[in-house]
Amino acid sequence: MKLRFAPSPTGLLHVGNARLAIANALYARKHGGQFQLRIDDTDTARSREELVEAIRLDLSWLGVEWDETFRQSERLARYARAIEVLKESGRLYPCFESEHELAAKRETQIRQRRAPVYDRAMLKMTAQQRAQAEANGKVPYWRFKLSDTIMRWRDLVMGDCQVKLPSVSDPVLVRTDGTVLYTLASVVDDLESGITHIIRGEDHVTNTGVQIDIANALGARPEHFRFAHLPLLLDENGGKLSKRFDACSLRTLRQDGVEAEALVAYLARLGSSDDPALLPFAEQAKQYDLSHISRSAARFDTRQLLGLNHKLLSQTPFTAVAERLPPGATEAFWLAIRSNIDLLSEARLWFQVTTEDIIPPVQDGEDSFLREAASLLPPEPWDQTSWKTWTASVRDQTGRSGKALFHPLRVALTGEEHGPELRDLLPLIGRERTLARLVPNGG
Repeated sequence: MKLRFAPSPTGLLHVGNARLAIANALYARKHGGQFQLRIDDTDTARSREELVEAIRLDLSWLGVEWDETFRQSERLARYARAIEVLKESGRLYPCFESEHELAAKRETQIRQRRAPVYDRAMLKMTAQQRAQAEANGKVPYWRFKLSDTIMRWRDLVMGDCQVKLPSVSDPVLVRTDGTVLYTLASVVDDLESGITHIIRGEDHVTNTGVQIDIANALGARPEHFRFAHLPLLLDENGGKLSKRFDACSLRTLRQDGVEAEALVAYLARLGSSDDPALLPFAEQAKQYDLSHISRSAARFDTRQLLGLNHKLLSQTPFTAVAERLPPGATEAFWLAIRSNIDLLSEARLWFQVTTEDIIPPVQDGEDSFLREAASLLPPEPWDQTSWKTWTASVRDQTGRSGKALFHPLRVALTGEEHGPELRDLLPLIGRERTLARLVPNGG
């Protein structure tokens, strides 16, 4: 068994294509198969070298490891041979229409309430007509002549699928400049590198029918590949998740403090009947099951991801995050805050609260109470019992209790309405800072 992930280095990886990378890698590992990373960089005008490295970095961060990798730009000779095979068999034919001419044809078809399918007019060209077109300076692009049949396969997620090829336009496989399009390059790579299973998005169902036909034309045996099409991924409002929505790029999620294990756990079970499970990648693979994935569209909910991330952080030991915390952060600090953050980046705020000078917001009518509370501060050293000892004294002296007692103290000491337990924060803040925040400028 062998699976692959073939991203194009024209943009950053986002949660949509990360979901596919994870699915292919998990399925391969579960069944003891191989996983291939293939860089689709045949579009030289849009491919960027820095994005190749960004893709590799993102996948490594997720825990996705590949057994082999190559770039399609390294295999142009292989695609050229496949092109010649298809030309010789009559399945690849030259076309000379301009974009303007094709658009006019589509408009006419739509106006006549016909499906806007390419009419294969170029197949009727004589050799003389073609020679005349080329003599006039026209350069052909090349289309693949689809079979006049219905392509059927048993999908591992969608069940029985079919594509009526006569209702699909013959795809362009070679541009006028001679460069190959992904539709053909992908089939050649899949055949020659021994890919057996392809997990892709539901939006590729029609393309799958086309690529099976191309594979057959290149000599593939029936049932050469097994396919699984994952349902579309929607955003929180039910719209199609935009590939260009940077907030969902892996780079942004990583910089914001989302943990790779939480993201993998969320995307691996998204759209399935199974609840996300926080597991190392190898363990996640053992439990991955395509048969549990629903055929309905799945919704990417940031709140659910953050909830999972929160759960993971709350049980993460200090040694696992020490290098990513602000310099000087201690284990006591991490244990104090880890149950109150959704993202690791939020640790910076609480580090400032415990180690730097802050200006708490003005609380109308609380000055007298805060000065009295300051006068009751116990001497250092402080530990986790100091908060209880101090607030008991303040309660006895002022008669306050509950929210009236604790809320003004929390706001004064942290500048926040909510947060980690003050019994844990107070020793980290220290008596000097506590006094300065209760009675700014000495009162």
